[in-house]
Amino acid sequence: MLMRGGTSKGAYFLAEDLPADPAARDDLLLRVMGSPDPRQIDGLGGAHPLTSKVAVVSRSRDGQADVDYLFLQIGVDQATVTDRQNCGNLLAGVGQFAVERGLVVAGEESTSVRVRMVNSGGHAITTFPTAGGRVVYTGTTEISGVPGRAAPVTIGFERGSAPLLPTGRARDTVAGTPVTCVDNGMPTVLIAAAALQVTGYEDPGDLEENVTLNERLHEIRLAAGELMGLGDVSATTVPKLTLLAPPAHGGTVMTRTFIPVRCHPAIGVLGAASVAAGLRLTGGVGQGVARLPAHDDDPLRIEHPTGFLDVEAVVDTDGPAPAAHRTAVVRTARKIFDGTVHPRPAAPPRDLPAVPHSVRSR
Repeated sequence: MLMRGGTSKGAYFLAEDLPADPAARDDLLLRVMGSPDPRQIDGLGGAHPLTSKVAVVSRSRDGQADVDYLFLQIGVDQATVTDRQNCGNLLAGVGQFAVERGLVVAGEESTSVRVRMVNSGGHAITTFPTAGGRVVYTGTTEISGVPGRAAPVTIGFERGSAPLLPTGRARDTVAGTPVTCVDNGMPTVLIAAAALQVTGYEDPGDLEENVTLNERLHEIRLAAGELMGLGDVSATTVPKLTLLAPPAHGGTVMTRTFIPVRCHPAIGVLGAASVAAGLRLTGGVGQGVARLPAHDDDPLRIEHPTGFLDVEAVVDTDGPAPAAHRTAVVRTARKIFDGTVHPRPAAPPRDLPAVPHSVRSR
């Protein structure tokens, strides 16, 4: 099933419809999405990391969850498949997919699905409208970066076991630059845009073409990855880097996020959750840049290149270390296509013809 979740788009599969062996599964998904090819002309991918994603869903054996959700980021121009991160945007469609595939029974007016995010072990609850045992996709909710309106999906994230501050500090100096390393569902490095001699209001394409900026960001990301306990991140998509600038449209902060090379035309759900939590930290690089709401339980409006995302982020500072107490966002999702995908044939053994096959999305 091809679905838009939030500001991303991806292929959703039942785990049982994919090979159990991870290597065989990854090879198949590369051929399904048309990678490696910058246009992904021979597959489902949309020639951008935000449209080259896969959700693998199954019934959960975890007593705290209804379904398990494994997110896989498929490389566009490289033959890579990584499970090193979550995706909160595709998460917005997991509950609906579970209902569509009979993993969860729909409620009369709304349905809440408890999701275990396999990539991190964290849990979330997604709630969306249903009627007559079917998912309702139409509605009046608008989200930035997506044309039209759709039914709302509320995503509440449970407090995770991972430390909010991977380095144990609200501020570090990495490659000569002050940063805040935070993980509220997505390992993220916050940087004041001014510290890198940019405004933070530039068009994403212009930032991608800024060679000096990209060299600095690459240096910071590699060093921050080590500092955050992620090891060598040269071949991974985490941590993300988010530049912060004062809000331009009455929100809390303006952002430009690198994922990790391309500049996001909006912002990821979990990335925004990490930004919001990071802005709540005393001593973080967001102080003096962000304009926080008057009350701790008021949502933070995270501005991005195509609009904004409101995030409820409450941080508990009473314990020995700051911890995310509650995080919630509202997204939308829509089923685009349900049917059969015909992958590009596997590379045949030498001197043997290829045998085409297809994967049935039931």
